[in-house]
Amino acid sequence: MRNWLAVASADHVRLGRRLGFVQISHGRAAPLRRVQPGDRIVCYSPTDSFRGNDRLQAFTAIGTVRAGAIYQAETPGGFRPHRRAVDWHDATEIPVAVVQNGLEFSRGKNWGYRLRSGLAEISDRDMAMIAEAMFTAAAPPHRQAA
Repeated sequence: MRNWLAVASADHVRLGRRLGFVQISHGRAAPLRRVQPGDRIVCYSPTDSFRGNDRLQAFTAIGTVRAGAIYQAETPGGFRPHRRAVDWHDATEIPVAVVQNGLEFSRGKNWGYRLRSGLAEISDRDMAMIAEAMFTAAAPPHRQAA
């Protein structure tokens, strides 16, 4: 099992969460061939909207890749992006700043350069730290007994 950090705008990630898929690098198949069933994936969204200037810099989804092959979707306008099915977990979007200083991945001056390809492998430790922050944010607040 491997851990992946995928880069996509939040609006694309939210569509993928709703429909149960991940799409990377504008629908190219090559990056998805590295991702296998059972792998864990977290999405990082630099912006809220595709090609937008609306800076977000947040982890927007986390899940586990489902069994099955890469497939091509039919979308309006004839665009046929490659996708892979994902079981998305119930987690809350969090700003990258919440965990950035503790991540092995973001050590160094220009860690964002590694994200240019749209997909990067990350350590078990980094995945666990991101997951804990996203799941903690999603958990209902604890109530004190009266």
